[in-house]
Amino acid sequence: MLGNFTYCNPAKLYFGDQSLDYLNTELPKYGKNVVLIYGGGSIKKNGIYDDVIKILEAQGKNVAEIAGVMPNPTLAKLYEGIEIARKHQADLLLAVGGGSVCDYAKAVSVSVNCEEDPWEKYFVRFEEPSCETLPVGCVLTMVGTGSEMNAGCVITNQETKQKIGHVFADEKIIPRFAILN
Repeated sequence: MLGNFTYCNPAKLYFGDQSLDYLNTELPKYGKNVVLIYGGGSIKKNGIYDDVIKILEAQGKNVAEIAGVMPNPTLAKLYEGIEIARKHQADLLLAVGGGSVCDYAKAVSVSVNCEEDPWEKYFVRFEEPSCETLPVGCVLTMVGTGSEMNAGCVITNQETKQKIGHVFADEKIIPRFAILN
């Protein structure tokens, strides 16, 4: 290996066939209001949605949902998610899906308490959050981007035809935990 380096990854990763059970370990660390975030509905077809909902209910969580997160999540979808998370007074954002769903959850996390337009602040000026952010947890159904353990997110502005990624400097943007079963 050449050179010196420091590596820090504060995301707790759970691997294995029964790793979804660790959601029971993580959920008590957060408040009662959880926003469940997922994509086009494959999690309902493959059964993981039902498994996650059972765990959330058993833990006594109040759940709101943001469904239909698409690959390369759009700014319009981000604004929708911000509104849902605010209205639900979210304590945790739980992304169930692949990298785009995780990216989207991180974008909502940094935006929900932001008084400025998140597109301008984070994706045009590339500023760091100056507001409180929400914790993110991930249940991975597809791996590939590493979004479950990094501080980056990508949002697409369809009006300006821009797809912009921002890797935040603050470790608190990295998902607190990721379940990879």
